[in-house]
Amino acid sequence: MIELLPPGAAHVVAFRASGRVTADDLQHVIDAIEGLKEAQPRISLYAEIDAMRWMTLSAVLRDLGYGLTQLGDLRHFYRAAIVTDRHWVRPIAHLETRLFKPLEVRAFPMAEREPALEWVRHLPEAPDSAEVGEAATAG
Repeated sequence: MIELLPPGAAHVVAFRASGRVTADDLQHVIDAIEGLKEAQPRISLYAEIDAMRWMTLSAVLRDLGYGLTQLGDLRHFYRAAIVTDRHWVRPIAHLETRLFKPLEVRAFPMAEREPALEWVRHLPEAPDSAEVGEAATAG
C-alpha cells in the first residue's frame, strides 16, 4: 500500500510505502509526480518505507519502466529523501545520487523523519532553461 502524505512544500511529493505495494498503488505516486512536474520547474520526493514487505511483479515493472522514461528528464528532479530503517537502502541511495545527477538522493533513519522532510522542502533553484531544452532534445 502507498499513502500520499502532506508534502509541506509546493514542489514536494511525499508518500509512505507499507505492506504489499501494487502497480496501482505506484501509479498514484507517478500521477502525483507528473502533475507536479507540470506546475513546478523542479520537484523533490520524500519516500517513507516502514513496514513494506514486498512489491508485486507488476509494481516492480511499472517502477522500472517509469524510472527509465525519466532518465532524459532528470534536471526536473532536485532531491529525494528515503526514510527507512532498512540498512540495505543506504548503499542504493548513495549509488543513485552518483548515477542520476543532478538528482540528489539521501537515506535517513526513521528517527530522522523531520530532518528528511526539511531537507526535501528546501526550495530548489529553477534549472537553466537552456539546460532543460538540451535535456528535452537529448531524451
